[in-house]
Amino acid sequence: MIAVIIPTYNEKGNVVRLIDEIDRLNLPIDVLVVDDNSPDGTGGIVESLKETKANLDVIHRKKKEGIGPAYIEAFRYVLNKQRYDYIVHMDGDFSHNPKYIPQLLEAARRYDVVVGSRYVKGGGVSHAWNILRKFLSRFGNFYARIIIGLRLNDCTGGFRCYRTEVLKSIDFNKKFLNGYGFLVQMLYETQKNNFTIYEIPIFFDERIEGTSKMNLNIMLEAFFSLATLRLRDKFLHNER
Repeated sequence: MIAVIIPTYNEKGNVVRLIDEIDRLNLPIDVLVVDDNSPDGTGGIVESLKETKANLDVIHRKKKEGIGPAYIEAFRYVLNKQRYDYIVHMDGDFSHNPKYIPQLLEAARRYDVVVGSRYVKGGGVSHAWNILRKFLSRFGNFYARIIIGLRLNDCTGGFRCYRTEVLKSIDFNKKFLNGYGFLVQMLYETQKNNFTIYEIPIFFDERIEGTSKMNLNIMLEAFFSLATLRLRDKFLHNER
């Protein structure tokens, strides 16, 4: 059984179609939407869909706190169900195409974590990305590899599949980053626990509706937070 987690904030123009396309895969998937009290009513729309979709659930969070807390709450929720072998997470804006989910799952038969990667052969990003966005993405991944020591091409992407035992091995009571640095931190924790990680190529498309939530401030916050994380872990390791 598979859980697909979709964090949302103001995605009313995308979420219904996204859930429908996931259902068309005809796989044993339960969809969990984690909505951060979207002002546009995304959470209410998903709540209404539950009446006709038995495989759909939604967590209504009180406020927007970043994807880190949203994912942690979702991970705890699906792990408590004790019914899933694989847990996939993806963006709610169609930048991650559901058609890649079967490929993620196929690779997850052999690896513990599978990353939908923009930066391996066969992957790519939307031509609509401007030069600054491309630079920030490339630099962010370079930075994560150098500072954190990750052995991946795409450390910041949010389209992934975890075997359940990977998430069970992580202590979510410890300090985690709130923003997009959380995605890097999850790979860091996974690598520290000696799980295998594999990348499959995906094309990262531009969102269909709405505006991107990524900006320079979010990226800078992630850079400084990751550097602090690495220094803290090295200090604790040396103390032992």
